This record gives sequence, structure tokens and C-alpha cells, in this order.
Amino acid sequence: MTWENFRVALFEKAPQALFEHSMIVLVTISLAILISIPLGVLLTRPRFKRFGLVILNLLNVLQAVPGLAVIALALPILGLGLKPAVLALLFQSLLPIVRNTMAGLMGVSPDVKEMARGMGMSQRRILIEVEIPLAVPIILSGIRTATVYVVSIGTLAALIGAGGLGNLIMGGLGAFPARILVGGSRTRGAHGDRVGAEFELSGVSNYAAWYEGLKDRSYQ
Repeated sequence: MTWENFRVALFEKAPQALFEHSMIVLVTISLAILISIPLGVLLTRPRFKRFGLVILNLLNVLQAVPGLAVIALALPILGLGLKPAVLALLFQSLLPIVRNTMAGLMGVSPDVKEMARGMGMSQRRILIEVEIPLAVPIILSGIRTATVYVVSIGTLAALIGAGGLGNLIMGGLGAFPARILVGGSRTRGAHGDRVGAEFELSGVSNYAAWYEGLKDRSYQ
């Protein structure tokens, strides 16, 4: 493997594949957040609490199904491309966010909620201004876990024409030119580590700023 061949794989082919991979991850995690956080909040409310164990078991089953099997089942309906790949990754990324959302909200001390009720807050204000801000670090941890998982499993998207870093890895495994295989693997590994680290740092700083703003408003 010459340096020139490695340079072509890493600096000419990998950037486009990295962009496609990032779009798959962004779409999947955005949908997972929109579904999982409201679902986790709902399952901690007294009226729906009894369904929590059932939903978690169902999500455990969905995560246990191999992504390739979900893609195969979705192909006749959604065809090739981004949609079946996002569907397969979405099914397997819901559990960490729902579970952590429920754990974070249920971990809020009853004394804290009782003090909020004593200040005249409604149940909705307690949820928005007390429970969710205190649960944010645990929720962010679940989102981070799901994101790293989607980055790693997203290589399957190449099997159905959705692109991504899987194209380089699958091409390298098929023809075994080491320059392509190493270029795709290194880029995917670096992408996963960077996404996880940056998400954690930016999430904590954004949470701190948001929580300070909520405290300022509650004191006004």
C-alpha cells in the first residue's frame, strides 16, 4: 500500500462518505430524540406509568433484532436508499434515550417536587422547570450512547445504497485493497469518538446555560 493510494482513499473518497454518514446519523438521532423524550416523559406520568415496563421490554426486543434484518423487511416497502437505513437505525436507537429519560425523571427527589408544589407550581411547571432540568444530564447520556451506536452501525447503510463510510469499508472487504479499508475504518472510528466527545462537552455547557436561565426566570 503506497502513500499515494492511501492519500486518495483518506482525503478524496472519505470526505464525501463522511458527509453521507453524518447525514444518516443526524436524521436518525433527530427522529429518535423527537420520539423517545416525549415517550419517556409520558411513561413517568402517573396515568401511564403502568405501561413503562411493557414499552421498555418492547424496545429491548426491537434493539435485539439485527439491523440487517430490519433493512431486509423494510426494503419491499421503502426501497433502496436512506429511508430503510434510517428506519433500521431508529428502531435500535430508541431504547437508550427512553430508558435514560425515564431514569432521570424518576430519579428526581420527591422532596424537591414537594417544595415546588409548596411554591404554588402546577404539575406542568414542575415538569418543565424542575424535573426536566434535573434529568437533563442523564438524558444527554442516553442520547450520546444512541449517537455512538448509530455511528458504528450506520455502516450497514452501504448495503442498500444509502452511502456513508460503509461504502469504503465494504469495498475494502470485497476487493481487499488495504488503503480503502484502512481509510474507511479510521475515518469512522475518529468520527464516532469525535461525535461522542463533542456531544458530551457541548451538551453539558448548553445544559448549564439553559438551567441558569430557568433559575433566573423562576426568581423574577
